[in-house]
Amino acid sequence: MKAVRVLIIILLGFLGVSSCSEKQDFDQMENLAITPTYETSIFYVKAQESIINRVSGLSVFSQDFNFDAFEEPFFAERVLSGVLSYELENTTSKPIEITLDFLDPNDTVLDTESFQRDAAPTATLVRDVNYGTTGKSLDIIRNTSKIRLTARNLGDNSSTSSISDPAIVLRSSAKFTLELK
Repeated sequence: MKAVRVLIIILLGFLGVSSCSEKQDFDQMENLAITPTYETSIFYVKAQESIINRVSGLSVFSQDFNFDAFEEPFFAERVLSGVLSYELENTTSKPIEITLDFLDPNDTVLDTESFQRDAAPTATLVRDVNYGTTGKSLDIIRNTSKIRLTARNLGDNSSTSSISDPAIVLRSSAKFTLELK
């Protein structure tokens, strides 16, 4: 019985060594393209109507957000395309205007996105802005170091919405495709 087992093991070993296999081509790595897509939140801003009513004049909010992530060499040298997505909700009793300015390190405006919403009830405004071959120049993204957000009340400072917790809400996210190799 031991002789049969030894013979079977030798036969299986011989078949394993002499089985069909292709020569490995390690030059394929040169033709490999790695292009992952990364998604991230950019900002979330909410202003309640009670706060808007306390502000005199049209300007409700103005804030510069430092955003050096786009300038990082790892990102700037590898970005192929991108989409910035925005959602704007207005449940207040006021028509509003939101402006986003994309600024370089010298505060030069590279691009502007503007949004307007009537007083509530209105649907949520959804906008996707493409960058790259199917949209705006990638240089806008590569050179942005700051985003300036300005909100304006185009109505009055006394009315109040009948909707519970009336507010202006702006959400933004980004999805970028990078070339790693």
